[in-house]
Amino acid sequence: IEVAEILDDAGVIRSRVGFVMLAVARGSFRSLKAGEYQIPEGTNTVRVLERLEGGQVMQHMVVFQEGGTLAELARQMESERLVPAADILRVARDALFLKTLDIQADSVEGYLFPDTYQFVKGMTAEEILARMVARMREKLSPELVTEARAHDLTVHQMLTLASIIEKEAVEPSEMPLISAVFWNRIHKFMPLQADPTVQYAVGKDRRRLTREDLQVDSPYNTYRRQGLPPGPIASPGRAAIRAAVRPADVKYLYFVAMDDRHHQFSTNLADHNAAVARYRLARAR
Repeated sequence: IEVAEILDDAGVIRSRVGFVMLAVARGSFRSLKAGEYQIPEGTNTVRVLERLEGGQVMQHMVVFQEGGTLAELARQMESERLVPAADILRVARDALFLKTLDIQADSVEGYLFPDTYQFVKGMTAEEILARMVARMREKLSPELVTEARAHDLTVHQMLTLASIIEKEAVEPSEMPLISAVFWNRIHKFMPLQADPTVQYAVGKDRRRLTREDLQVDSPYNTYRRQGLPPGPIASPGRAAIRAAVRPADVKYLYFVAMDDRHHQFSTNLADHNAAVARYRLARAR
């Protein structure tokens, strides 16, 4: 009866009584599938009932991009009116939920695979996040995990490094070069000095950092702390994950953005400073 009331109030059916009687006659009165349905204007009562019997609920396509963050996903879910952003953020950091997924971290940040998903209204934050984590596990082939171990990296560390590469690179072809810079720095006990980690720490995604930002006391500040930060700063795609364990065989230690897509790589500080000055001058013109 409640279903009939909802359909009648929405102007989908002409008669509540007629809808209920038809559902009883078809034997589906107590088995109608709950959910969100898209019913074309002018659809007759029989066709409406068939949709509810078949559970043809409306699918929401959500595109989660490479380099996307947990906060961005939460906003997406809320804008699609699927799940409140606060629910996503709460569940993503829930210790018991993380334990059930066998994630030994403070949140699912970096464990959500960037992809196109089909979600339906009524799914919980737990169901949505679990599906995205499962997709990441599908993509982490045994070969990649073995390569990570060969580099003395756990899966968590591999995703952490891959997430930084993902945020630094625009052109996938540069990912192995950027990975090489970070690996060379790690081997020389140099700080990574990766701007995206500081942007993550201060909440300035892809925005210019100030000198004050670079001094922030955070484990994600790779200007002040050596080695990898405690966890991923975004969701890496497969190319970035592969680059993390397959760095290019080069000796670069520095890179600077030449334009919106490409970087200039250098092996020493003098060349790097010259490149920085050159591209700053080009941007100022």
